[in-house]
Amino acid sequence: RSGSRSMTMAAADKVVKNGMTYSKLGDSDLMVSRCCLGTMTWGNQNTPEEGCAQLDMAFDEFGVNFIDTAEMYPVPPSEQKQGDTDRVIAKWLPKRKREDIILATKVAGYSKATYYPGRNGEKSRLTPEEI
Repeated sequence: RSGSRSMTMAAADKVVKNGMTYSKLGDSDLMVSRCCLGTMTWGNQNTPEEGCAQLDMAFDEFGVNFIDTAEMYPVPPSEQKQGDTDRVIAKWLPKRKREDIILATKVAGYSKATYYPGRNGEKSRLTPEEI
């Protein structure tokens, strides 16, 4: 895969494969696509199915391996939908090799709706192990 974490570079800081440019992430050995896929609308402006289709297209057709999410997504935030974006990614992840995906996330603030792994012990959001 062009977006594999195993794609490391000691001397150079970028590589082009399948039309996508990858660069080292800071001081790590991780190679991330120059294009990071934002996910803040999934669950609000996009359905879960559309989110998975966008992930498939970005990953398979364009070589994107860098995905951005946040615990508060989708935006605008609401108690009813908080975490829906994470749930889309969690649904999509099992179809992929985890080592091929660079997943960036952040916490916007405290919320009673933030939970890992999920209510009643069921996986419904991304877990720390998946991040």
